[in-house]
Amino acid sequence: QRVMIAMALANEPELLIADEPTTALDVTVQLKILELLKELQARLGMALLLISHDLNLVRRIAHRVCVMQQGCIVEQADCETLFQSPQHPYTQELLAAEPSGGPASTAIGPPLLEVDDLKVWFPIKKGFLRNTVDYVKAVDGINLSLPQGQTLGIVGESGSGKSTLGLAILRLIASKGGIRFEGQQLDTLSQQQVRPLRREMQVVFQDPFGSLSPRMCVSEIVGEGLRIHKMGTPAEQEAAIIAALKEVGLDPDPRHRYPHEFSGGQRQRIAIARALVLKPRLILLDEPTSALDRTVQRQVVELLRSLQAKYNLTYLFISHDLAVVKALSHQLMVVKHGQVVEQGEASAIFAEPQHAYTRQLLEAAFLV
Repeated sequence: QRVMIAMALANEPELLIADEPTTALDVTVQLKILELLKELQARLGMALLLISHDLNLVRRIAHRVCVMQQGCIVEQADCETLFQSPQHPYTQELLAAEPSGGPASTAIGPPLLEVDDLKVWFPIKKGFLRNTVDYVKAVDGINLSLPQGQTLGIVGESGSGKSTLGLAILRLIASKGGIRFEGQQLDTLSQQQVRPLRREMQVVFQDPFGSLSPRMCVSEIVGEGLRIHKMGTPAEQEAAIIAALKEVGLDPDPRHRYPHEFSGGQRQRIAIARALVLKPRLILLDEPTSALDRTVQRQVVELLRSLQAKYNLTYLFISHDLAVVKALSHQLMVVKHGQVVEQGEASAIFAEPQHAYTRQLLEAAFLV
């Protein structure tokens, strides 16, 4: 992103158009980009046109704000006036769309997932003989215990090992250490032995545009797991697909259409329906809202909360959006360079972080 800014500034423009310059960046990098834009604007005296759905970013950098809806500017005012007293209903809706509230109230059960000293080390090979000279310690000795019906939020900068941890827990990449699911030791099982348990552990990926096959219609995507696990007759499978789509707030009638015919928010609901249709106990949510605008994010957060309360689901929630993590998580784990630097009740950590790295993340997210 810094390279892109450097390219744009090479000819010292009078106007810099920054189109979603911090989308998909973690909070500390977002803050650095924000500070860089402010510094360059002051030094070069250039105008900055910032296009963003990140209202926190807009609030901290803009002098004037224009709100667009369906190609028209519905409201414009100086930044302070617009955020303090929005006039148009759409502006009010946008400002109200910031994730809020707390995680779903669920009964705390026994540990569903336990992880002991989990490690994922990638070898660094050099030389003609490709000898291993060192390791990238993506996950380095992590422990966790997650009760049934709870959400564990996992946060950290990009490259901290969050997604690698999630994939290792689901046995999708090789790892060392103990992984127990409902008391059953997963790390000693072969892939064939793990397969029947896959229906109990599902995943929703970050990119709703890339995680759904463009060659399959929605009905095929949602029902794929049912067919793989041979769950029910074709008629029963079709009924389960319809029920899952309704559960996530989608009309099942266009289920024979393809993913490109749906919006980003609808696609993410399809991905959630694909996970939900197998009636899992544990769902790994890997950045499920990062590609969505705030209004759609809030809808997805409320959907996940309601599904958890209804079915006593357990979530592993990986995200760099701390506002969303705060709205969903009962527990919080802060990861840096593959190691846990702080862990505990989410509400306590957000209220009073103990580690300097946690405070840095919260400050970068404007949560302190």
